Amino acid sequence: MSKTLVFTEFSKDHAKSVTLEILGKMKGVKPDVVAIGDFPTSAKEDLAKYGAENIHVLKGDALKNYSPEGYAQAIHDLIKANGYEYIFAGSTSIGKDLFPRLSSMFNSGMISEVTNFSYDGSTFSGTRPLFAGKCLAKVEFTGAAPHFITVRPNALGLDASPTAGAGNVSEANASVSEIKALIKEIVKGTSEKLDLTEANIIVSGGRAMKNSENFSILNQLADVLGATVGASRAAVDAGYAPHNMQVGQTGKTVSPSLYIACGISGAIQHLAGMRTSKVIVAINTDPDAPIFTKADYGIVGDLFKVVPILTQEFKNLLGK
Repeated sequence: MSKTLVFTEFSKDHAKSVTLEILGKMKGVKPDVVAIGDFPTSAKEDLAKYGAENIHVLKGDALKNYSPEGYAQAIHDLIKANGYEYIFAGSTSIGKDLFPRLSSMFNSGMISEVTNFSYDGSTFSGTRPLFAGKCLAKVEFTGAAPHFITVRPNALGLDASPTAGAGNVSEANASVSEIKALIKEIVKGTSEKLDLTEANIIVSGGRAMKNSENFSILNQLADVLGATVGASRAAVDAGYAPHNMQVGQTGKTVSPSLYIACGISGAIQHLAGMRTSKVIVAINTDPDAPIFTKADYGIVGDLFKVVPILTQEFKNLLGK
């Protein structure tokens, strides 16, 4: 059986859910996990519950803040020392930045944005979307190990009955040579909500929002549901929302369990970014809007009337 390693990140002292999704697909494999920097105690419980056998925590002065050079050097040395052949990570902003660099250091192959896979510890076969989600490709590796894979957050879902692993934690100081690009400061966003790519529920607004102030009604609904607010390109281009909220082909690709589209017509560029959502709810005054052809549930009506009603009903249902 091949040796397997999963790179994890953290969110509010817990392992990011995409790591747990990946681990949940590896029953019988006994994968190891690598984390860099401070390692919260609650994360150990998360990772062990979903099957992590050994957890390597790499530390060092050059690793206190994320650095693509520093992280890549540290993980490269760990892979080489332990002979890992398959290395997984979530397709997060860090995963997208780090793993291409890692794979090039080994002159190895990489498969990105996987939405499903089968892996028995020796053979990997994955599925990933192509051409803005218009088709799905079955992908496998050729050539020598190690092999690198990134998995789209929320695509796999959490295993309802995971197989626990030993969760043995070992810390080591990683030796990192001179880093050419130095991270001077990291400025975190003011929002406490999850990034769109990791959110389980998303409420998005389109051009029909009319102005940025009207996004407050979507924020109210999102607060009740524990959701993140997104926007269509039309809303972003009109100045109603910043670009980091954009969902679509030229924005962020998301796979939430629930996607609520408010005043979004459903242009192909927007559908490319959210078509893999588990459940899609559309609210639009136009009964012929393309979004309704992809929606599981549709409401023909004025979003300024419908959304406040939904917010109140969810408050009543959830006891908030």
